[in-house]
Amino acid sequence: MIDLPRPAPESLPAWQHLLAHARGLSTRPIIGLFREDPLRAGTFALEWDGLYLDYSKQLVDAPARQALADLARETLLAEGIKALFSGALVNHTEGRAVLHMALRDPALAPPGDRPEVDQTRARMTALAEDFRAGRLMGAAGHPLDTVVNLGIGGSDLGPRMAVEALAAGPGKVHFVANIDARDFQETVAGLDPARTLFIISSKSFGTAETLSNARAARQWLGQLGVPEEALDTHFVAVSNAVAAARHFGIAPERILPLPEWVGGRFSVWSAIGLPLLLAIGPTAFDQFLAGGRAMDQHFRSAPILENLPVLMGLVGLWNTVFLGAETLAVLPYAHGLRSFPAYLQQLEMESNGKRVRADGSPVAGHTAPIVWGGAGTIGQHAFHQLFYQGTRRVPLDFIVPAGGAGPAQQGLVDNALAQAAALMQGRDAATAAALLAARGLPATEVARLTPHLVCPGNQPSTTLLFDALTPYRLGQLVALYEHKVFVQGWLWGINSFDQYGVELGKEMARNLASGQGGEADPSTAILARRVAALQGRT
Repeated sequence: MIDLPRPAPESLPAWQHLLAHARGLSTRPIIGLFREDPLRAGTFALEWDGLYLDYSKQLVDAPARQALADLARETLLAEGIKALFSGALVNHTEGRAVLHMALRDPALAPPGDRPEVDQTRARMTALAEDFRAGRLMGAAGHPLDTVVNLGIGGSDLGPRMAVEALAAGPGKVHFVANIDARDFQETVAGLDPARTLFIISSKSFGTAETLSNARAARQWLGQLGVPEEALDTHFVAVSNAVAAARHFGIAPERILPLPEWVGGRFSVWSAIGLPLLLAIGPTAFDQFLAGGRAMDQHFRSAPILENLPVLMGLVGLWNTVFLGAETLAVLPYAHGLRSFPAYLQQLEMESNGKRVRADGSPVAGHTAPIVWGGAGTIGQHAFHQLFYQGTRRVPLDFIVPAGGAGPAQQGLVDNALAQAAALMQGRDAATAAALLAARGLPATEVARLTPHLVCPGNQPSTTLLFDALTPYRLGQLVALYEHKVFVQGWLWGINSFDQYGVELGKEMARNLASGQGGEADPSTAILARRVAALQGRT
């Protein structure tokens, strides 16, 4: 357990100051803050190691920023960061350390676990080298050159996102997550079983969706016409439950252990990241780890207002708690990052979707926002209309790899910058009327249509700018958001590293499957009987 005083955050002076300050600031236009402070664009920005974070379009002024920094100090955030990296049991409900950072810097691993961390990394690298050189053979004697990862949640979202980001073009690494058989069938359609390697990724090796797909993989491989016991050459398992993986039939030398102190949604750096390693190779994978390691060092050492994860965490807390924003839209202007919002949904909402503090008392107000989004410029033609003329305040994260040449790339970047600017500035009635009048419309039509062209603006956004989507940059980006999650969880006083709510849903599903849960409530009982009828079981 963490032996640090954790006062209720709402009892702290800084929290109360922020509540009072937000009442006056919440209705002010962001563009007005630029008029009051001509240097704002530079002073509300932060640059570090090739990343440029512009948060000047957030509805935060200097007094709010200072009060947020005070809140970080009053909640002992610096001590919390030290506890995280020292291996303290920050996952206090389950009595576990949280040390996914040790997977990108093995020196942080507990001394007794360091040999296994090093050995697992060496085995992963050897497997990747054999795979990429065509030396990894299947049961029929053909080289294995195609990968299908079977996993769900953290065993799917992280590696899937990273492979899409870094393995450009139609790759040979595929992912199956859904228990719906169609997901598996569509993924393997057109693949050659003689050349396909399956990775079964499950920390517990008891995840229903993953094991269902693993059994489907065995059945699909059966068409090779070789004995079932020979099919183990087509499987690798990544799990903390080594005995369960062996019982399933995975050869011991094909099981890569996952340390207990690595949570699923923080596990892309571990053997769960094997699909990425196979896709991009050991050198690029090392660069991915190096980017995360650099962010770790920055997070541990930079002062509060010069610390990227801390600053993003503070701004996000300000939006959610003090300005009442309920969502966070993540808008990566890069096709390679199209799955990054989905990855962040689990990282943020499963981590900080909590309602009680460490002592079991309820939190004050909301915790994690609802995270959503999509790739620009696609979202501009789908949901950006709500940002412009909807009734909600929606904080936005624009993620913009700005490097590269050519009109298409420049158009992508121009759109990102224009969206952030337009959503902040908006369009007032006078401007809308002038626009309509310039079209030659009569005065009556101008008056009728003007309200429909008004855009209130004042949508707060942060823009993260960097050169290109490289393995190193992706490592920085993922670690940045990981640490942001920790910062916010610490400030709320909640445990970001358990997920007991998810377990309730799994338990209910198991009860229904065994016939023990159909009478839980009248609605579920009726639905269960309807399902049985549709399936011809009654």
